[in-house]
Amino acid sequence: MTTQGDAAQKPTVLQVGPLKPSLAQTLADDYAARVLPDSAGERKAFLAGHGAEITAVVTSGRTGVDASLMEALPNLGAVVNFGVGYDTTDVDAASARGVGVSNTPDVLTDCVADTAVGLVIDTLRHFSASDRYVRAGRWAVEGNYPLTRQVSNSRVGVIGLGRIGRAIALRLSAFGCTISYHNRSELSDSPYTYASSPVELARGVDVLVVAAAGGDGTRGLVDGEVLDALGSDGYLINIARGSVVDQDALVSALVDGRLAGAGLDVFADEPQVPEVLFGLDNVVLLPHVASGTVQTRAAMEALTLQNLDAFLATGELVTPVQQPAPAR
Repeated sequence: MTTQGDAAQKPTVLQVGPLKPSLAQTLADDYAARVLPDSAGERKAFLAGHGAEITAVVTSGRTGVDASLMEALPNLGAVVNFGVGYDTTDVDAASARGVGVSNTPDVLTDCVADTAVGLVIDTLRHFSASDRYVRAGRWAVEGNYPLTRQVSNSRVGVIGLGRIGRAIALRLSAFGCTISYHNRSELSDSPYTYASSPVELARGVDVLVVAAAGGDGTRGLVDGEVLDALGSDGYLINIARGSVVDQDALVSALVDGRLAGAGLDVFADEPQVPEVLFGLDNVVLLPHVASGTVQTRAAMEALTLQNLDAFLATGELVTPVQQPAPAR
C-alpha cells in the first residue's frame, strides 16, 4: 500500500463521488487523494488546475466517470470502481482513450444472491406487509392476514445468468424451483432451460428475477411487453440496476393489477422512488442494499485498494473490466 511519504512521488489519485467512509479516509491518508468538487464552478476550476495531474480515479457504480470528465483528465490511466456495476462509467470512451476500468466482482455475489432470494420470499409471502399489519393492530381487529403465494416449486426465470444470476438460481433450486434463463446467448454448461428472449422467458415463469448488468445494452430490457407476458399472476424481482426495467411500465402494471407484485432493490433515479408504490402491500422496496453487509463491503474495499495499488505499481488492474493500454 502507498504511504504518505510516498504519496508525493506517486501518480495522483482522484476520488469521484461519495465512497464508503473508511475507503475515502484511506484514500486521503495513504494516497493523498484529491476529491472532485461537487459544484460545477469549483469542479471546473479544479480540473483546470489539477486535471493533468490525475492518473487514477476511484469511484463507485452510483457515480462513475463519463466521457467529459475523462477528457478533462488527459493523463488518466485507470478508473477503479467500488462495486460490481460500472454502467455509470463510459467504458467505450475509456477504451478509446486507453483507460483501464476495474470493478469488484465475486466478493459481493453471495450477499446479492441472498438479497434476491429474500425479496422473492418477502414479495410472494408478504412478510413485510404482514409485519406492518401486526404493528398497526389490525390482526386483532380484522382477523387473519389474507393468504399469499408459495415460493417452493415456483417457476423462476433469471435474466442474466452471470456470477450473481447463477448464485440466485442455485439457491432457488434448493427450494424446488424450476429455473430458466435468458442471456445474450445460450450457455452450453448451464443445467437450466434457455429462453431466446425476455418475453419468452417471462411468459413461462411465475417469478422473473433481473440480474443483468446495467448500461445502454440492457436499458429498458424488461419493458411493458415483458411485464405483460409475466402477467397478473407474475412477480418481478430486481437486484440489478433500475435502468434494466422500464420503471414507468412497471409502476403502471402494479397500479393496474396487471402484475401480482414486485421486490425492488434498485430504481431508475435513486434515491427517488415512485411514491405511488409506497401504498402497495404487494411491493417490497429496499434502498439498494443488496451488497450492504459488513463483510461484503469490507471485501469490496480491500479489492478496490488492490486494484489501485496494482495500477500504481505496475500499470495493470487485478480485476479489470478492461486493462489500461500499455505505456509507449
